Amino acid sequence: MEKLDGLKLENQLCFPLYACSKEIIRRYKPLLNELDLTYTQYITMMVLWDKKEINVKTLGEKIFLDSGTLTPVLKKLESKGYIERNRASDDERNLIITITKKGENLRNKAKNIPQKVGKCVNLSEKEAMELYKLLYKVLGKF
Repeated sequence: MEKLDGLKLENQLCFPLYACSKEIIRRYKPLLNELDLTYTQYITMMVLWDKKEINVKTLGEKIFLDSGTLTPVLKKLESKGYIERNRASDDERNLIITITKKGENLRNKAKNIPQKVGKCVNLSEKEAMELYKLLYKVLGKF
């Protein structure tokens, strides 16, 4: 029977990662609802608040999403007036995403979200930083 212990849910590293991810995103939901954003739209906007302009490939790499998943997110953000999507003049295969003034203004409405969610997570600042480093270490292996 010990050979099957690997199939027990409590022995899976992936399960608490999955469950924590779902729980944290659930805690973001009411805050993001006020902004009419999904979590994926929110993390996309976070990159754009920082970079102002970025190509789709680089954006996808930053938030670990492929273009097939990212395209509907970008279309929705564009329909809300937060971003513009334009082909690069030097290479039409390259789609450039640029934040709009309306998208920039959304940043002020979102500025307190990280602190509000942070208060919901039962970790000290030191523990949170250790977890952050460990998770990015795992992501770096893929």
